[in-house]
Amino acid sequence: MYLHMAIAAPRILCPDMDSDTTKKWIFREPSRTDGDDVYALITECPPLDINSSYCNFLQATHFSKTCVLAEKDGDLAGFISGYQEPDEPNTLFIWQVAVSPRYRGKGLAFSMLTTLLERKNLLHIEFIETTITKANNASWSLFKKIDAQYGNQGQVTTFLDKESHFKGKHDTEYLYRIPLKSSQK
Repeated sequence: MYLHMAIAAPRILCPDMDSDTTKKWIFREPSRTDGDDVYALITECPPLDINSSYCNFLQATHFSKTCVLAEKDGDLAGFISGYQEPDEPNTLFIWQVAVSPRYRGKGLAFSMLTTLLERKNLLHIEFIETTITKANNASWSLFKKIDAQYGNQGQVTTFLDKESHFKGKHDTEYLYRIPLKSSQK
């Protein structure tokens, strides 16, 4: 994935998504102190593009209101970075979705994204967008699940072409735009 992203309190506890119900997930906004940990997480998550750690510090500070971090027992389990599009403030662009290999297959990415969309400051969002390469099955699965939750109205178009834009150095990025029905928020 080349995603280069109700809640009044900064932290929320969520029931564990696996069998041990005594442990809780914490979903929260990232902070300045999380930048390096986010960078380390993303390096564990190919095929995500690794940006500079400075970029991750900016995500954790300037874009904290549109990002979510998941922790379990003090361990960084997942991170979603996003931002509101400057020319379309009703659209949330999801830049990266990272889930530590230790926590995959538990529905964590879906839980993080739905938690993010429930934030009071994002209730006005009418669309989410993301870009995904053809081979990133985990991302396709996540965003198709979100699309299904909102009525399967999403559209996929070519955003950045492998040859035209990347000069053959990166796979084509497909833009997945999903309308969010206000009645389901």
